[in-house]
Order: sequence, then structure tokens, then C-alpha cells
Amino acid sequence: MAVAQADPGSDPSGGARFFCTAGRGLEPFLMREVRARLEATQVEYISGKVFFTTCSDLPSMKKLKSAERLFLLIKKQLPVAVSSLHKGRILNEMQRFVNDDPGSWLEAISLWKKLLEHDPKREKVSQRDANPLKRKTGENEIIVAKKLKVEEKQEVAKDHGESQQDKLLQGSPEQGEAVTRTELQEQRLISTTEKATDAQNQEDLTFRVSCRCTGKVRKVITGQEAGRVIGLALMRQFGWKADLRNPNIEIFMHLSDAYSVVGIPLLRVPLASRTYIQTAGLRSTIAWAMASIAEIKAGALVLDPMCGLGTILVEAAEEWPIYHCHHKVWMLLFLTFHLGKNLS
Repeated sequence: MAVAQADPGSDPSGGARFFCTAGRGLEPFLMREVRARLEATQVEYISGKVFFTTCSDLPSMKKLKSAERLFLLIKKQLPVAVSSLHKGRILNEMQRFVNDDPGSWLEAISLWKKLLEHDPKREKVSQRDANPLKRKTGENEIIVAKKLKVEEKQEVAKDHGESQQDKLLQGSPEQGEAVTRTELQEQRLISTTEKATDAQNQEDLTFRVSCRCTGKVRKVITGQEAGRVIGLALMRQFGWKADLRNPNIEIFMHLSDAYSVVGIPLLRVPLASRTYIQTAGLRSTIAWAMASIAEIKAGALVLDPMCGLGTILVEAAEEWPIYHCHHKVWMLLFLTFHLGKNLS
């Protein structure tokens, strides 16, 4: 297994570092795809993730078929040391993700805004309609955001000589929830990308943190605790504000025994969610990989007996447009798909 050690920032020859999540076993397909579609360099992987450098724009990256989600890489470094099993030391080490190199965060935010601004088909999806990474992760985000709101109130009070640190830190969850709910009710639901591009200064950004902990790290700290530490560090370093429902930006972090990764999701809807597939069947990324293995050529006949919902055929039809193949291929695809759909 190859582990990326390259600098997450811009490559000297141009381009930026990104990574995609992929289903287990699909990493080789994704590596070949980013090289072919995006002319990517420095392509390497760890289990479930593929890292690469490219100069391609966001519309080009949206065409990836074997990827689940797309991220702009902020940091990738060695795992957090958990040998001491001392939670305080681990949390202090996590703060260094932000404090040791704030320039990489500012550079990533600038690049993220440019990618969105140069996307002619920007997503017009609000946070309410967006698909979360996972239900469990979404629940973690709620808890993190509530705690960050309480901490933000604490920072404001401290600036005015009215600090009530102990009271805020030891306040009940119900109090934090009430504060969050009241403030969120005053906000309007605006598209995430529209809000992001409207923010003229980085100090105006609002954010939320999604954190996933696996392996030994998970036994010492939870995703909520890790996200809260990163969130507080971001607030103090850059002046950002926590926002659960409609943040300008989402920060994704994965802590494992092999690596620590921090990135920015570039799309609210996963790449694996195909607009041309209305009924879920075989996972779209797997169906595409199976179709690609067939190495379909112009004039070939494609037959998928017992096709079910015909996901493999649909992926093949989308990947190899009709003008590239004999018309009999697409007639067969059409009939087989609808026959399978009716039978199912």
C-alpha cells in the first residue's frame, strides 16, 4: 500500500493536491481514471482514498466515475501519536494541524473559492437538501457545532471583560442547544456555494467540522472531541464562526492509525450519485468499473443477461456515447434495460 507523503500545497510545476474517496478495491480503477481524465501526477493511494495533483478545473473533476467524493487536500501527515493514551496531549497535538501552518489553510481556502467561481454549473443545493457524508457523521456535526457556538459566545464575552468560562464550559447540553436553535432560526437558507463566493474576506467565513476517528485513535478520543478542538483552533486563528445549517465551508478530517487527513469537500452531492440513474441498483462506481473492464469497442454488442435494473448497461451507455458505437449496441442496451426494469 502506497502512502502519500507529498506536500498538500501547490505543486512546483503547477496544479493542486486533491483526494477522492473510493470503495475498497476500486482504488486502482480511480488511479487509472485520474491519470487518463485529469492528466494527474503524484498519484498515490491508501485504503479507501486516492491522492493526486492536477491542474484540471472542477467540471473536469466532476466527470470521475469511480470516485465517491472529491476533496481539496489541506493536510496529510503522520497519524496522531496515541501510545501515551493521554487525551490532553493528543488534543494539543491536533491543535497543531491549524496553528503550526496557517498559511496552508489560507492557501487552500483561496483555491477552493477559485474552483467554485470558475465552475459554470455551480451547485444550487442548500445544506438542508444536501446528502450528508454519513448519518452518524451528521449527528457528530450537530454536537460539534453546538459546542462551538457556546465557545464562540465565551470568546465574545471574554473580549468585553465578561468572561464566564467555567459556566459556559460546564453548561448543560440543553443550554447549548437552545442557543444554537435560536441563532439558526434567524438565518436564511442560502446556497452554500453562493454564500461562499459572496464572502469577500476570509474572516467572514462560517464553517462546520466533520471528523472521523478510526483505529486506536477512536479508543482515546471521539469525532466530536476532535472536531471541537479543530473548530476552536480555526475560530481563534482565523476568526471564523461556526454554523451548522448553512456554513460557507465544511472541513473534513479523518484520523486513523496510518494517517491524518484534512480536506474540503468540493461537492455537496457525491460523485457516485448519478443524475441519469433514477432507481438504485448496483453501486454506480462498481457498475462503471465492470463496464470498463469489458473494454467496449465501436461496433461491439453488449449483452447483460439477468441485468436487474441495468445499472452496468446504463453506465456503459453513458461512458461510450452513441456516436462512437454501432446503433445495434444501443438498441440492445435500451431493450435490455427496460426489459430488466419491467421484470423486476
